[in-house]
Amino acid sequence: MPRFYIETDLAVDTLVELTETVFHHWVKVLRAQIGEQATLFNGQGGEYEVELTDISKKSAIVKVNNFNPINRVTKFSTLLGQVMSKGDRMDYAIQKAVELGVSKIQLLTSERCEMRLKYDRDQKKLDHWQGIAIAACEQCGLNIVPEILAPLSLEQWLTSELPTTRLVLAPNKEEVNVLANVTTDLALLIGPEGGLSDTEINNANQKGFINWCIGERVLRTETAPVVALSILNYKFQ
Repeated sequence: MPRFYIETDLAVDTLVELTETVFHHWVKVLRAQIGEQATLFNGQGGEYEVELTDISKKSAIVKVNNFNPINRVTKFSTLLGQVMSKGDRMDYAIQKAVELGVSKIQLLTSERCEMRLKYDRDQKKLDHWQGIAIAACEQCGLNIVPEILAPLSLEQWLTSELPTTRLVLAPNKEEVNVLANVTTDLALLIGPEGGLSDTEINNANQKGFINWCIGERVLRTETAPVVALSILNYKFQ
């Protein structure tokens, strides 16, 4: 059964008009017909089973039949601080991080960051990344969509309120068994393609971040969240 995120209120035994996005994907692309069913979720908790009851040229109506209160989330909460990168690398990092259960993604800039965004001028880019997070939730079965937060400098983020457990991926640093005492509520910092500078890593250490060296290889910035979150999934689930 297809799954779609919809930005509207949902309630059992009501009729709901599909948003333009869901209408296009389900009716126009997948060619859904009256009587077909889908699962809708709006990020407010749980998910709804709906049936397509009416289709017109530019819109469609569904009846909400059932509600499942389940919240499909991981058993741990991760705030990912991801230094931005250009092109498809950032899209990939966000998509895979969401599929692996990240709770929230804070976009960051750093000394070697390849790009800079200003929220007022680059809302389309932020909307694009949020759309990737939504699509990832639709695909993988999660129904609480992680928020993609507007960029902060690494310095600003390090001085903000963060979870007690804090990890920074720092290749070639002294390897410590960081997972021995890690909690289920944590912050994870990942640098840009050129890596975090020694000064930035030291600053993170002073703010309570523990160096996490995963093996002997230096991972690409878009690969690092995949590997780190996979390990955390294995540990907690």
